[in-house]
Amino acid sequence: MEVEIVKYDDLGRGIGYIDNKVIFVPKTVVGDIVLVDIINNKKNYLEGKINRVIKPSLKRINAICPYFNKCGGCDFLNISLNDSLDYKLDKINNLLNKNHINYSVKEIIKSDKEYYYRNKISLKIVNGEIGFYEYRSHNLIVVNKCFLVNENINNIISKIKLLNIKNGNITIRINYLDEMLIIIDSNDILNNIDEFINNTKVIGIIYNNKLIYGKDYFIDKINDYQFKVSYDAFFQVNSYICSKLFLLINEHTLNSHNIIDLYCGVGTLSLVASQNSDSVLGVEIIKNAILNANENAKLNNINNVKFICDDTKKIIDKITNKYDTIILDPPRSGVDKKVINKIIETKINKIIYISCDESTLMRDLKLLNEYYQIKEFKILDMFVNTEHLESFCVLTIKEERTIQNLN
Repeated sequence: MEVEIVKYDDLGRGIGYIDNKVIFVPKTVVGDIVLVDIINNKKNYLEGKINRVIKPSLKRINAICPYFNKCGGCDFLNISLNDSLDYKLDKINNLLNKNHINYSVKEIIKSDKEYYYRNKISLKIVNGEIGFYEYRSHNLIVVNKCFLVNENINNIISKIKLLNIKNGNITIRINYLDEMLIIIDSNDILNNIDEFINNTKVIGIIYNNKLIYGKDYFIDKINDYQFKVSYDAFFQVNSYICSKLFLLINEHTLNSHNIIDLYCGVGTLSLVASQNSDSVLGVEIIKNAILNANENAKLNNINNVKFICDDTKKIIDKITNKYDTIILDPPRSGVDKKVINKIIETKINKIIYISCDESTLMRDLKLLNEYYQIKEFKILDMFVNTEHLESFCVLTIKEERTIQNLN
């Protein structure tokens, strides 16, 4: 079927119409006229994939990556970086408008690199072949390079076959010194480990959650802070954008006294926020992350931060109005409604909400909208050349609630 792509959806897919029925087509560009194959015929919409580009959009460019048209990892290598940034800005503002939240986002903080910016990659291994899954499928696309990840990671991808893994998953993480952790999940017995690590900066191999070589962590550095990061702990994938996030945290915790940081991970934001406050409490459910967080406080000579390993939903009942600022950096599932309700009940003055999932962010902002107003909202291009983005949102309690507090 011939389709003209007229706009994008919130997942970065092109949208067209066939007999007045919406069709979503990944890897298309607004203005393309394409021949599509229909792969799903739902009641209210169709899903398709490109068979052939009949007439390319004026905005279409040649993707730098030879795997782009099939690989499910990237969305926007076929348009300019500026066009992808415009898409992200439009997406957030459309979502705010759709959810009746009165704010217009003006600024996107750009990454310093268009390519080779990621410090982490997760690869699939199927029948000895290495790659990524095709978009929304389990068909393996064999790759020997990814244009989004640090080039030192790319250099080691070609050596993975030495380990003789037939089936499994492998994750590679890298720090500011180009030291790498290799995390493997497989039922196969590893071979040739010495040959694999020869002439590399691999400092640790973790096999089915057990350390079999070197260390199970590395030290990373962002701005003037050092962080111990365990192999399974969360850490931002774009170090440059992470450094910009730290500056925003520093700016918006000025004049704070007592801060609580929920979903604190290895303590990065807690430690940055501690510079402007009397005390910070960090809460995280992952044990290794809390162990890292405590060590990171010592590593950076910071003594006004306390970390607790607990479920946020359980610890939230202990929150009192002694906290004037709360930092939220939840997983993609967003903030639990119980936590939102407790924030509203406690009347915390300021909320700093960092999100990698705009749909759950909007859900949570709608719940807060009656009681809090957005003071600042910035987009950070954490995930360049994909439809994903990082949101930085500062909310302050509405004036009438502050008056009620005083009474």
